[in-house]
Amino acid sequence: MIREKRRSKPVLWIVVPCYNEQEVLPITAPEFRGKIEQLAAAGKISRESRVLFVNDGSKDDTWKLIKGLAASDPHYLGISQSRNRGHQNAVLAGLMEAREKCDITISIDCDGQDDINAMDEMVDAYLRGCEVVYGVRSKRDTDTFFKRFTAESFYKLLSKMGVEVVFNHADYRLISSRVLDEFANFKEVNLFLRGMVPLVGFASTSVEYERHERIAGESHYPLSKMLSLAFDGITSLSVKPIRFITGFGAAVALISFIGVIWAIVCALMGKAITGWTSMVSILCFLSGVQLICTGVIGEYIGKIYLETKARPRYIISEKTF
Repeated sequence: MIREKRRSKPVLWIVVPCYNEQEVLPITAPEFRGKIEQLAAAGKISRESRVLFVNDGSKDDTWKLIKGLAASDPHYLGISQSRNRGHQNAVLAGLMEAREKCDITISIDCDGQDDINAMDEMVDAYLRGCEVVYGVRSKRDTDTFFKRFTAESFYKLLSKMGVEVVFNHADYRLISSRVLDEFANFKEVNLFLRGMVPLVGFASTSVEYERHERIAGESHYPLSKMLSLAFDGITSLSVKPIRFITGFGAAVALISFIGVIWAIVCALMGKAITGWTSMVSILCFLSGVQLICTGVIGEYIGKIYLETKARPRYIISEKTF
């Protein structure tokens, strides 16, 4: 799709994924609307800008609240997935729904942790010519030592694995509809948006902000989900783990070959000692290596299996517009 010339007052849609956010939604929804009004009053965006909530199969009254907001104010829009599909799929659903109806989108979580005022700098960067603007945390003082260490180590690991990611960037970003049109051609079922968006290219920049504590409710990203997302990010965007397995296997084979030669030499010299400790140690080591390697390869095969099915990444069951 060929877009018209960039407008001086672009239409902005703020895309907000929601999962069981009935406690925080009444607090943050007016803030999103207020930010749109502020940016429009400053002449930076069109007054036709909107807030799009994406209900990710919530089990509480989140969708009921979204429908109530949409009925009371045209600035609020909502879509609901047929079931819970996860944060990444919810963000994608909102972006794909918005891309033909606006000039720019800003995806942001509903919990109020991301600084909403960073949107001003994001829009300014877009008006200067950038098509993608990444929200980057300036510091992690609100995180525990463990979370800060693991998160920063994760970004460094991704970089070493050859994955192009922006350090300390999550899913708070501005993307133009031009970029979204190209991003729609990416058909992966296994989603890791913070690693996929940079692959599209186009002019980009970053905006730093401070992340706050969650306003209300509990975090929906426990350690298990964070580890799962990290593993998805590595295996979805890099084949280096398989290459590592190949190199590691060659090294183990070389060591084993040297061990065989050593055993033969000892036997020929009559110095061989019958024992089970060394044998058990070697067997356990090699068995562990084989299981780990098989598991990593199996993870890639599983992803290939899911990709070949080409199932829809999201299904929208209801809309407010």
